[in-house]
Amino acid sequence: MEMPPVTDNYGNMGQTAFANSEAYDNYVYTMTYLSQQNDQRRMYEQGMYGIDLQSPTTLSEPNQSPSPPPPPRVYKPCVVCNDKSSGFHYGVSSCEGCKGFFRRSVQKNMQYTCHKDKNCPINKVTRNRCQSCRLQKCFSAGMSKEAVRNDRNKKKKAKQEAAATSCGSASSTSSTSSSQCEDLTPTDTSLIQDILEAHQTTFPTGSMSLEELEEDRKMVETLKKPDGPSAMLWERVTELSSKGIIKIVEFSKKIPGFMSLTTSDQITLLKAACLEIMILRLCLRYTLEKDVMLFSNGLELTRNELQAGGFGSLTDTIFNFAASLKRMDVDESEFAILSAICLISGDRSGLEDPERIEQMQEPVLEALKHYIRSRRPNQPHIFAKLLMKLTDLRSLSVKGAEKVLHLRLEMPGDLPPLIIEMLDRAENVCIP
Repeated sequence: MEMPPVTDNYGNMGQTAFANSEAYDNYVYTMTYLSQQNDQRRMYEQGMYGIDLQSPTTLSEPNQSPSPPPPPRVYKPCVVCNDKSSGFHYGVSSCEGCKGFFRRSVQKNMQYTCHKDKNCPINKVTRNRCQSCRLQKCFSAGMSKEAVRNDRNKKKKAKQEAAATSCGSASSTSSTSSSQCEDLTPTDTSLIQDILEAHQTTFPTGSMSLEELEEDRKMVETLKKPDGPSAMLWERVTELSSKGIIKIVEFSKKIPGFMSLTTSDQITLLKAACLEIMILRLCLRYTLEKDVMLFSNGLELTRNELQAGGFGSLTDTIFNFAASLKRMDVDESEFAILSAICLISGDRSGLEDPERIEQMQEPVLEALKHYIRSRRPNQPHIFAKLLMKLTDLRSLSVKGAEKVLHLRLEMPGDLPPLIIEMLDRAENVCIP
C-alpha cells in the first residue's frame, strides 16, 4: 500500500514518502547529478557564444590581475656612430645605417680613400663624410666580414630553395628552377623601358658638318707632330664635356624617383656620378675593331691621339675599360641601367637620406640582374662581373677627375664653370 505525500508546516509539498531510506538516498543522488550536468552544459554554451569560461583558479580568485608583459629589450648605442641601435648586427650592436653601410662595403668589396689623416671622427653627424674611416671603425669595433658572407649565403640558399619549390617539380634542380623564376617581370620591363628612354633622349648621336669635320681632322693631324698644339684638342674636349654634363643632368631628372629626393641629395648624387656616367657613355661609343673613341659630335679619336691630347697614361685605362665592356657584350639597355645604378647610389658621402636612396636602387639592381640572365641564360656570372666593373669605374672616375684638375694648370684658359662644379668634391683632389 502506497504512503501519501506528507505536507510540511508551511502548507507546501515536502519530502515525498519513500518505501525506505535507501530509495530516498538514491533519489537525492540522482537529482544532484542532473543539476550538476545542467550547470556544466550552461557553462559550455556560454563559452561557445563568446562568454569566457573561467578556470577553477579564476573562479576562486576573480579579481586576480594577469602578470605584466616583459620589458622591451634595450640595446647599447651603435658602437660605430653612437646613434640609436636597432639590434645586434654582424657581431656588434649597431644602427641600421652602419649595418647597411658595412654590408654593402663587404659585399661589393669597396675600396675607399681618406683624404685627410685617416683618423676622421665618426659620429651620427659626420659618419657619411669619410667612408674609409667609417669602414675602418666598423672593423675596429668588431664587425665581422664572415658574418656578412654567412648571412648572404643563407639568404641565397633560402631564395634558391623557395625558387625550386615554386617553379620546379621535385625532380628539377635548384639552378634550373632559379633561372625559370628570374625571368623579367612586368615591373622590371616597365622600369627598364623608363631608364632606356631617359638614356636615349639625352644621349646625343649628332654629326658634324663637313666644315667642322675637316677642322677637327686638321686639329688631330697636328697632334701627330712632336710639337703639336695639344691645347686645341683640350679645348675641344672640355667644350664637349660641358655639353655632356647638361645631357647627364637631363637624364637624371628622367630617372623614376630622382626628383622626389631633396635638392641637396640630388646635387650630391649628380656630382658624384657625372664623370662615371660620362665614361660609360664614351664606352658605349667605343669601337673595339678599330680601337677608337667616338665623341658626341662625331669626332673619332684613336688611343694615341687622345693620349697626345694631354690624357697620358689615363688613356690606356679608359680604352681598356671600354674594351672589357665590349667583350662582355654589354648592350645599350645595360649601359643605361648601369648609369642609373651609378646615379642612385646610397653610399655617396654627404647624403641626407642614404637609406631611402639605397631602397630606390634595389629594384634597379633586380631589373638588371633579371635582364642579364634572361639575355644570357648560359652565363650566370655576368651580373656579378658587371657589378665589379662599377667598382673599377668609380676608381677610374676619381683618377680622371685628378687628371683633369692637373691639366687645368698646364693648359691655357679656364675650365668651364660647369666642369669645375662637377669636379668639386671631397673624394677628388682639391681644386687649385
